Amino acid sequence: MTQFPIDKFKALETPFYYYDKKVLSATLDAIKNELSKYSGYHLHYAIKANANLDVLREIQKAGFGVDAVSGGEIQQALNAGFDAGNIVYAGVGKGDWEINLGLDAGIFCFNVESLEELHIINELAEKKNKTARVCFRINPNVGAHTHANITTGLAENKFGIAMEDMEKAIHVANELSNIEFIGLHFHIGSQILEMDDFVALANRINELQDRLDSQGIKVKNINVGGGLGIDYKDPDKNPIPDFASYFSTYARHLKLRDGQQVHFELGRAVVGQMGSLITRVLYVKKAHVKQFAIVDAGMSDLIRPALYDAHHHIQNLSSQEDAEVYDVVGPICESSDVFGKFERLPKCHRGDLIALRSAGAYGEIMACQYNCRKLPKGYLM
Repeated sequence: MTQFPIDKFKALETPFYYYDKKVLSATLDAIKNELSKYSGYHLHYAIKANANLDVLREIQKAGFGVDAVSGGEIQQALNAGFDAGNIVYAGVGKGDWEINLGLDAGIFCFNVESLEELHIINELAEKKNKTARVCFRINPNVGAHTHANITTGLAENKFGIAMEDMEKAIHVANELSNIEFIGLHFHIGSQILEMDDFVALANRINELQDRLDSQGIKVKNINVGGGLGIDYKDPDKNPIPDFASYFSTYARHLKLRDGQQVHFELGRAVVGQMGSLITRVLYVKKAHVKQFAIVDAGMSDLIRPALYDAHHHIQNLSSQEDAEVYDVVGPICESSDVFGKFERLPKCHRGDLIALRSAGAYGEIMACQYNCRKLPKGYLM
């Protein structure tokens, strides 16, 4: 359960992100405990969820790797002390400089998403007299019960290589002099809470592996991506995601071959619940139809509500008075700059500290400077 050091907050300029170190440590310990039950399971933290250096250093100390989707994320992971040999790199549009960075650093593998990309990686590796390890990201055409904007495993999505082209891609890779094919990569989406979605992915991987077995093609690594969601409605009741069910689902349903290693790319589940966006009430505006709590954080600081119609649990940290109903809104000049409507909160006053919970993932990292606003800082305490 998150604890808020209110006295420390009073000295900080709002809005800012507060990261509860105890919650992060408990989450990392829970992951390590579950992973220890299985042989050959590896976690690569999806750095796109939160790239705060202090947070990354705690994850690195826990012994995990990194899943990167840009050259900047590879560099940030290296800056935080991660072993390059435990970094995987995915993305549909890898630039030459990003590929070269991965080659020079000696990352574990490139998760390749097209044959066009494969040939470019081979050319760049040849110029450096290096061999690039690659996994092919296969689009499994498996849906996920989540928001349409964060599904990634359907045939209509831009990600990955079609299942029909899997064998062709592997044969091409085996013919290229500076490529080493080492596995298959999958990812079906984010904020998934129904284990049946992961069962469906495991079953599809089993089908594909049977196909490859019939052709004598061996696969060393299976990367199932991430996707495990968190409880946005009641973060204090469920501060630790259901890692036990997540990993055991794959253990029960994924039919591994001898010696195969399994890789996971969790992001939101690792850092989501440790974080809160802390903001101050600027004004309480009593309109004819509604009452507004206008805060100094906006969609530029936390874009998820505007982008995904997401809702974060909202707390007034400063008041214990009887509850009133508010629309909690920000100062951005957009009608979508709304964090919550008809929120029952202890009576709000100018200067009250408000916490937008479960904001450790896709919060600080997605902040922008729209309306020429300053970027929020993040503090691990």
